[in-house]
Amino acid sequence: MTALYYTIGVLVFAFAIMASIGLHEFGHLIPAKKFGGKVTQWFVGFGPTVWSKQIGETEYGIKAIPLGGYVKIVGMLPPGKGDVAGEPGDDLRVRKSNTGMFTQLVSDARAAEWEHIGPEDRDRLFYKRTWWQKVVVMAGGPMVNIAIAFFLFWGVFATVGQVVGAEAEPVVAEVVPCIVPVDEDGRVCTAEELRDNPSPAAAAGLQPGDRFVSFNGEPVTSWEQIQEDIRANDDSLATIVVERDGEEVVVEATTSVQPRPLDADSEELTEVGFLGVLPEVTLISETGGPIYTAQQMGTMTVEVVKSLAELPVKVYGVARAIVGLEERDPNGPVSVVGGGRLAGEVAAHETFPLKDKVTSLLMLIAGFNLFIGLFNFIPLLPLDGGHIAGALYEGLRRGWARVRGLPDPGYVDVARLLPIAYVMGLALLVMGVVLIIGDIVVPLHLTS
Repeated sequence: MTALYYTIGVLVFAFAIMASIGLHEFGHLIPAKKFGGKVTQWFVGFGPTVWSKQIGETEYGIKAIPLGGYVKIVGMLPPGKGDVAGEPGDDLRVRKSNTGMFTQLVSDARAAEWEHIGPEDRDRLFYKRTWWQKVVVMAGGPMVNIAIAFFLFWGVFATVGQVVGAEAEPVVAEVVPCIVPVDEDGRVCTAEELRDNPSPAAAAGLQPGDRFVSFNGEPVTSWEQIQEDIRANDDSLATIVVERDGEEVVVEATTSVQPRPLDADSEELTEVGFLGVLPEVTLISETGGPIYTAQQMGTMTVEVVKSLAELPVKVYGVARAIVGLEERDPNGPVSVVGGGRLAGEVAAHETFPLKDKVTSLLMLIAGFNLFIGLFNFIPLLPLDGGHIAGALYEGLRRGWARVRGLPDPGYVDVARLLPIAYVMGLALLVMGVVLIIGDIVVPLHLTS
């Protein structure tokens, strides 16, 4: 059953991400058509076409490599200097030979853009849309991802809530079976340690579920109090009263002096009394509606922006982990492959109740959508943010010329930035490949 649940988790995540990509592309397609543009293709994935269907002037389909998607909007690149647009009905002439590698790349891109444009399309070309229409079209995709994240987060926050803290109860959750050095906490005790060096709690017979009632005659009201009493007891005998199965039970334990940190954030060790029990922890959650969700997403956005600024360095760290030069950062980035693996582990986790599994999957999908949306707003081609930046610059330039009574400077030629787009695209490809390899060779796993 574990393998089945794992597969279900991976498939649910994969389907959700594919659906998010498709909706992202609809976020471009719908306003583009609304503003009179011509959209000839809507595809999820890259590579060979698996399925497609022509509806009107648009071909909708699925491609074999599910690592993205695209829409083909006619006329993204305006003609360059020396290219003649002519009158409706005339042929457009685009130079196909230029001097210089980058100049030739730009020329090839223009030629490919205009190859299938006919006279009937001249008034529907994307570059002729107003600057604000271009912003709406290009921002529509990432805004869909952010909207998906918002509604998923809202659904979780309004029902299950968000964990904002934890409170330790004066109840035994686990009895430490033997005494081990603090830097080895969590390891399995050897047979000799269990026999010769049991923890005071194990030797006294304390059991999971025991609730502390009193310690050396003092009533226990909180975990912090019993913890302080244990630490202050040094290596003396303690009389402990616990509630077990509805009855009070008296046990005697001689605490042992051990070096321990006084709090979770401290690295300094102090000799204190040690009993050997872990408390039950109650998670503190808070719920909220759309305003609460927006506030939480604002905080998340700040963290995502910080992560985006550090992304190249973190990917470099993943590359070093792949070749064994360092451990992989458990808080580092993952690809969709890593996300699918984590989704599978959540679904297959034996101790998670169904509600927690569903909640974790929804939060994972929402987090990916928030990241995808914000990532696409980076103001560099070929990302949507690069086109948005170009449209905003066009609006400012034309507005400034109008205010000063100068001639209209015309459309911003984003084709001139294609060399940057190629470099950026190559960098994105390399980072994506590194993360995918990392998620296969040195994958991150669920920690709880």
